[in-house]
Amino acid sequence: MSVTLDIQQPKPFDLVGSEILIAGNAAGFEGTLSVRVTEGHDEVSGTLSVGSLGLRQFQGSITVPDTNAFKLTRVFLSIADDGATADGPSALIPILFGPLILPGYRGWQPYTVQAGDTLTNIAQAQYGSPDFQPILQANQHIVTDPNLIFPGQVLRIPRDDI
Repeated sequence: MSVTLDIQQPKPFDLVGSEILIAGNAAGFEGTLSVRVTEGHDEVSGTLSVGSLGLRQFQGSITVPDTNAFKLTRVFLSIADDGATADGPSALIPILFGPLILPGYRGWQPYTVQAGDTLTNIAQAQYGSPDFQPILQANQHIVTDPNLIFPGQVLRIPRDDI
């Protein structure tokens, strides 16, 4: 049987909460996929049921029970069908763990950078504090220098009040 694994959610560098939603298409050997979330030090693992007859859409989630389970904000979601062979199809997706970026993280909202904006004044307007680290961490895949943001750029603003 040919085995297929196509992960559609989360996408690389998605900003996720404690419950990580996973969706895609798969034909898993014996109907299950192994799921791990790790940042190289600690790990949370589980399984997802996908059915074993042909390619099927699936959705599920894995919950990180302790938001302090990780030390780094960038973690990796590993999904594998390792039931058929030890080297079965797998996916490794870098994601950003919101609860370590902003305590009480509940989601994010988009913000379009305007002419004259700085990360400090965006943070002041959004959080009432000049601490822009949550914004920088949530956008680490697109903002490499906190002094270089551009009008029209869309940033994710982590929120604890959504």
